[in-house]
Amino acid sequence: MKNKKVLVAVTGGVLGLLAILLVKMGNPANMGYCIACFLRDISGGLGFHRAEIVQYMRPEIFGLVAGAFLAALVSKENKAVGGSSPFVRFTLAFTGMIGMMVFMGCPVRAVLRLAGGDWNAGVGILGLIVGVFLGIRFLNKGFSLGRASSLQSVNGYIFPVIAVVMLVLLVSDTTFFFVSKSGPGSMRAPVIVSSLAGIVVGILAQRSRFCMIGGIRDFILFRDTHLLIGFIVLLVVAFLGNIAVGAFKPGFAGQPIAHTDGIWNFLGMLLAGLSATLLGGCPLRQLIAASEGNTDCVITVIGFIAGAAFAHNFGLAASAKGVTFAGQAATMSGILIVSIIGFLGTFRKTSYSGGASYGQNG
Repeated sequence: MKNKKVLVAVTGGVLGLLAILLVKMGNPANMGYCIACFLRDISGGLGFHRAEIVQYMRPEIFGLVAGAFLAALVSKENKAVGGSSPFVRFTLAFTGMIGMMVFMGCPVRAVLRLAGGDWNAGVGILGLIVGVFLGIRFLNKGFSLGRASSLQSVNGYIFPVIAVVMLVLLVSDTTFFFVSKSGPGSMRAPVIVSSLAGIVVGILAQRSRFCMIGGIRDFILFRDTHLLIGFIVLLVVAFLGNIAVGAFKPGFAGQPIAHTDGIWNFLGMLLAGLSATLLGGCPLRQLIAASEGNTDCVITVIGFIAGAAFAHNFGLAASAKGVTFAGQAATMSGILIVSIIGFLGTFRKTSYSGGASYGQNG
């Protein structure tokens, strides 16, 4: 257990350092590494949404998948599985992503924003914790997405192979994707640096089972700090890194790619935390599991991408000006939808036993 804690801590520390490096080399401020934001940019890069300022095929994501796939192959942990409530997973991911678009970031970015002095992120993290707590209530009453079944090995290779092909195209400077000329999508570190950063994080996250939601969940349930250590180390390292490079700017107002509406920062991340808890892990963990051959998690990732596209195509995503009425309505509707799924998926009263099909790894 001690070695596992060290590996989780190393993963959090490296992720924090790379996030600072990526920002220094061109990524948006307080967004050195944001799974939700990068999946949104990829959605735009593929032309799924029309928000021209957030379109870019982020190499960090494709590198993350490639690194995790490589680590899983070497450790013989690559196994094709699927068939565990795929459409429910898609719906949870789609809805949870809308919450993250309202907050303007995933759990990883929430920590990075807080480490940069953005106190709005602290409000969001409180919402995230409440969302996880509510999700645990469903898990404790027996909510489960079911167990995945073994599949032919080819099913586990398609997703990571696509990611590797995309990475090769990006490194080769292929330009047929949509690319922002202004806004966050135009802010990017060099492709090689971003790709390598993704690969490193992918390898470490696969070996450590790093998960932001899992850390909060396990601490609430069992007072287990195993995964929570990664959360804390990420915060500390990113905080120290921001101070070292002069990027720590405390306050609520004027924070990069953020808004100051506390209610919707809180509720957006509450929705994200609730949906991710029922899914069995945060967006980062879903990507890692998908890279290991879990096709249900591939469906979850597709749900995130679709949710991001929907949020931007229909004016649900927040901006520095705040949250639109449509975004507010979507957030409240999302909380209701996920709660109904939690209720309908609860068939028996029992103690927590893993929740989602891969939850024991998250």
